[in-house]
Amino acid sequence: MTIQVTAYELQSFMRTEFPQATITVEQVSEQEAWVRQPVDESHLRPGGTVSGPTMMATADTAAYVVVLAHIGIVPLAVTSNLNINFLRKPESGKALLARGTLLHLGRRSVLTEVNIYSEGHLQKPVAHAVVTYAIPSSHSQA
Repeated sequence: MTIQVTAYELQSFMRTEFPQATITVEQVSEQEAWVRQPVDESHLRPGGTVSGPTMMATADTAAYVVVLAHIGIVPLAVTSNLNINFLRKPESGKALLARGTLLHLGRRSVLTEVNIYSEGHLQKPVAHAVVTYAIPSSHSQA
């Protein structure tokens, strides 16, 4: 599967379309994409751990980025399913790094897998998600 959009182009698109987001596109390759979510006090829940909604948004963004990297900028590609498992507490004060991987690229849907890590600790994921994206019927793949 070839890349249709670079990390730089994806980051520019995300900055324009989602100016409120703090997640950045780190890199894209043939099979995966990496995103980074800085963590500050606004992302924490009581007890000092990163909130579930922050990790879900990170997983969803990693999936979106890997999908768009392979189908091109299709803003109306949308999440149709996101299933996440929280595996362990993220490291306090560390950014989240998420690796989105393509599992299946179909004409109307894309299945991805996302592993989320605490920065500096890429051996053990803190969360694992499987995310499905629906591709609008008006989009035809080359």
